[in-house]
Amino acid sequence: MNLLNTIAKAVFRQRIAQIDHFRLFPHEVQDQTFQALIRQAQATEWGRKYDYASIKNPDKFRERVPISTYEDLFPYIERMMCGEQNVLWSSPVQWFSKSSGTTNARSKFIPVSKESLTNCNFKGGKDMIALYVDNYPATKVFAGKSLSIGGSLQTNHLNSQTKYGDVSAVIMQNLPFWAEYLRTPSLKTALMDKWEDKLEAMARETMRVNVTSMAGVPTWTVVLIKKIVELSGKPHIGEVWKNLEVFFHGAVSFTPYRELFKNLIPKDTMNYLEIYNASEGFFGIQDQRNSEEMLLMLDYGVYYELLPIDQIDQPNPKAIGLEQAEIGKNYALLLSSNAGLWRYLIGDTIRFTSTKPYRIKISGRTKHFINAFGEEVVVENAEAALAKACAATAARLANFTVAPVYLQANANGYTQGGHEWIIEFDQTPDNMQQFVEILDNTLRQINSDYDAKRHQNIALVAPKLHIAPQGTFYEWLKSKNKLGGQNKVPRLSNTREYVEEILKIMGLKMHKLH
Repeated sequence: MNLLNTIAKAVFRQRIAQIDHFRLFPHEVQDQTFQALIRQAQATEWGRKYDYASIKNPDKFRERVPISTYEDLFPYIERMMCGEQNVLWSSPVQWFSKSSGTTNARSKFIPVSKESLTNCNFKGGKDMIALYVDNYPATKVFAGKSLSIGGSLQTNHLNSQTKYGDVSAVIMQNLPFWAEYLRTPSLKTALMDKWEDKLEAMARETMRVNVTSMAGVPTWTVVLIKKIVELSGKPHIGEVWKNLEVFFHGAVSFTPYRELFKNLIPKDTMNYLEIYNASEGFFGIQDQRNSEEMLLMLDYGVYYELLPIDQIDQPNPKAIGLEQAEIGKNYALLLSSNAGLWRYLIGDTIRFTSTKPYRIKISGRTKHFINAFGEEVVVENAEAALAKACAATAARLANFTVAPVYLQANANGYTQGGHEWIIEFDQTPDNMQQFVEILDNTLRQINSDYDAKRHQNIALVAPKLHIAPQGTFYEWLKSKNKLGGQNKVPRLSNTREYVEEILKIMGLKMHKLH
């Protein structure tokens, strides 16, 4: 294994020179990607519709091809799922990644071509390791196994020749042999479809393995770690996996989970590396030690555009190229990819922390924010405020969601608006009043719109907070059939749908306790 560790590190380091190339020449690399995508899609139905053969530059592309949501592309994707080919992309598409759909209740099915699988998903996974090795040259990560939590796969009822599932399951099913050798648990266990059975099987199988790294969504990794600690009888997971050194995490912000993981893995030598992977592809990797920024990966067959936030609801929104990006501004991310997504509004908002090279932070979702009273609170605001409140009150967060309390008529006129928080703690604050005050004050400090609405309670009163019993959010996800995989709790919503459902579950849990 030590020899394997040495050889593997040498192999992965070779990629760094190519990454350095697009760091130095981002626009040239993106232009090459753009030209290749247009050329490969010219003969598709979509390419013929918009005459890709005559598109020579991004300006003509933006002028001719509309920005697309999933709903816009769904009729084409549905035909592909029925077996039609050469619709959105030139090569045969046999796989679809299923998203739970955090922007609406309906599942989304994203085409996965052989090009996107190899040049985006697999390449992203390899680069994740390459950048880690570059930052931690003494690593022994290859001396053991990498634990990854996957979803499940299903045969497409529209066409038995195609399959769909969580993107992690699609990737696992297609991994090259060397990558499969380096991971755990077995494919049979990793792709089990019943989450609670899989959790038990994964825990029992992996607790006896020399796990040196983990990759997955923080939410579900926490559940697995706790299960293994329970079964092993050890005080913490570091006593089970003595050589564990890194957690590659993505899909949700790590900010609310950072202190929880420090408690679950009390090792000073434990490292954390953030990645930006989604059902639509792999887009960013943390490339610096002790950083919360991710390098935007520019040579994965994905062409990026940016939609300024004030353009989202415009009838003819105007997108810009990377070269016009400004540090500190929020943009909705648009992508055209080697899976046949064209000027696709992925639903994430990003903020650039650097443009030389292009580094980003995910700031929220285009439909996950609260703006009921003009306060424009985004997920990044909420998570920063929670982190500060937790640090000041020795609290550890497990999960949360927030919704507005809308104005309502009463005998004295109208009740005032506000925000209602439901928080599940792994460790409750030592002073709840102080926690709420710091949460509120931090939001006021980092969001001027929220501060203006809170001034003298003009439009918003102080936040209302419910402490959810442990396991509440798990029960809610279970009730929605969304356990495991990349399923996650919507953090912010302009409606009260999620809050009301979770409050109902809280009521049932409290009733059982009494």
